[in-house]
Amino acid sequence: MRPATAADIDAIRAIGVAAGERFRESDDPRIADRADDPPFDVDELAALLEGGAVWVAEVGGAVGGFLVAEVLDGRVHVEEVSVRPEAEGRGLGSALLEAAADWARTEGLDGVTLTTFRDVPWNAPFYERRGFRVLAETELTDGLVARRAAEAAAGLDPDLRVVMHRDT
Repeated sequence: MRPATAADIDAIRAIGVAAGERFRESDDPRIADRADDPPFDVDELAALLEGGAVWVAEVGGAVGGFLVAEVLDGRVHVEEVSVRPEAEGRGLGSALLEAAADWARTEGLDGVTLTTFRDVPWNAPFYERRGFRVLAETELTDGLVARRAAEAAAGLDPDLRVVMHRDT
């Protein structure tokens, strides 16, 4: 586990595409279509790297997974955590989430948030097993409300999504 560098950008983008392919398995076209979402833009990743909000997990000297986060309303907000399909089941996703939680503690932030699909097995159920809980609408901060609206505008059906939080 380490902070990502500019040399990792191509690997991060490739992992994002490969991990996204799993969505094609869904019978729900609103979820299956997410497999066609583009990876993070190179310039966007470069800017995030400067803020220290991108981590990678290595397996055998190669990047096996990544996590991109930002600070949103006094919490670390996970934008994406993805693992190369052939590296799944090795604890990389969990370790990356711990890196985000460590960052939140170090920065004195109030936990970790993310948005994800409610019923996709490697989404909300995965995070619940790692200590995240679904937030009620009344618990959403202005930033999280805005994030959900942006997701909806990008084609993510809000009925399929949840906002989750984990204390640090």
